[in-house]
Amino acid sequence: MQSLIKEWDGESVVVSYHRPTDTWVFVAIHDTTLGPAMGGCRLRVYDAPRDGLRDAMRLAAGMTAKWAVAGFEFGGGKSVLAPPRPLQGADRVSVLEHFGDLLESLGGSYMTGEDLGTTPEDMAIIGRRSQWVHGVDGKGDRAVDPGPYTALGVFVGMRAFVRQVLGGELEGRTVLIQGAGDVGRPLAHRLHEAGARLIVSDVDASRAEGVAKEVDGRTVSPEAAYETECDVFAPCAVGAVLGTETIPRLRCRIVAGSANNQLATDDDAEGLHQRGIWYAPDYVVNAGGAIALPMLGQGRPKAAIDARIRNIERTMEEILAEAVERNESPLHSAGRRVQRVLETARGRSKAVGSRQ
Repeated sequence: MQSLIKEWDGESVVVSYHRPTDTWVFVAIHDTTLGPAMGGCRLRVYDAPRDGLRDAMRLAAGMTAKWAVAGFEFGGGKSVLAPPRPLQGADRVSVLEHFGDLLESLGGSYMTGEDLGTTPEDMAIIGRRSQWVHGVDGKGDRAVDPGPYTALGVFVGMRAFVRQVLGGELEGRTVLIQGAGDVGRPLAHRLHEAGARLIVSDVDASRAEGVAKEVDGRTVSPEAAYETECDVFAPCAVGAVLGTETIPRLRCRIVAGSANNQLATDDDAEGLHQRGIWYAPDYVVNAGGAIALPMLGQGRPKAAIDARIRNIERTMEEILAEAVERNESPLHSAGRRVQRVLETARGRSKAVGSRQ
C-alpha cells in the first residue's frame, strides 16, 4: 500500500481499519481543482487490501474526469470498503456506521453516494452518521437509486455512437448487456423501448434470465459474452473487463456501458481502436447517476435532471467526431477535454490569487 500511495498522482488518501469485521476503508481524493471531492462508496471483497486501495485510486481519478466533462464544480474522489468476506446484517451496519463517522470527520472535503456493492439502503445508514451523503434526505431515512439515471446517460451516449458509427438508430441493433443489475436492467428496458434486440449476461443466471424475459431478449453465459456477435457491447458490472485477453475475442463495433474503469489499462483503448471498435469513455457515458444526485439534493425537478443527463448525447457526438477526424480512440479526445477544463480552472484560481 505504501508503494501505491507514493506512485499515485492524487492529492491524499485516508485509510481506516474496522477491527470488528477486519474491514479496510479507503478514501482516495484525486484532484480538487474544481471543488470538493465527490464520488461513490464501493463495497467489495478483494484478494488483498492493496487491491481495494488501487481500485479507490483509479476510481477517484475517473471521477476527476467525470466531473470535468459533466461541468460540475466537484473534484475526483472515491471510497472503498474492503471486507475479507461478504457483509450482512449487524456486521454490514457496523461497517457502514464506521464509514459514516469517518466521512463526517472529513468535514465535507469528500462527499459520497451509492456505487458498486452498496445500495440506497446502505446510503441511508451512512446518512444517519454523516451529512455528506448525496441521495438521502436530511434525516438519513430515504435514499435515491441512481441506477436509472446512469442508465439514461448510457442510453443516450450509446445512441450517439450508434448513429455516427453504424449510420442509423438503435432500432434493430443488437446490444449485449454484461451485468443485469441496478443499471443493466433499466438500460435494457430503455433499449427495448427503442426497438433494440437484447442479449443479457450476468454471473447470476436467474437474474439474467429474468431481465431477458422482461425485454424479449435472450441470455448468454458470462464466459461466452465476449465472443457473442452484437453491434454494441455494454459492460455494466465490474471494471477492468477489457484487456489483452478479452479484446481479441470481441465481436462488436461499439463498446458503451456503465461500468467504471472498463479498460484494464489505458493502453487497451488502442487495442480496441486497432480492431475498429469504438470505445465510449466510461467516465463520460456513465455520468448520469453522478449528475443526478447533487441536483436532487438541490431540489431540482426530474425534468431538469433528465435534460442535463441527456446532454451526454451531444458530448459523446463531439468526442467521437474529434476522434474520427484524428483517427484515434475517443479516450484521447475525451482526455483532452478534461485537461482543458482543469487548466482553465487552474488559470482562474491563479488569477484570483494574484489579485489577492
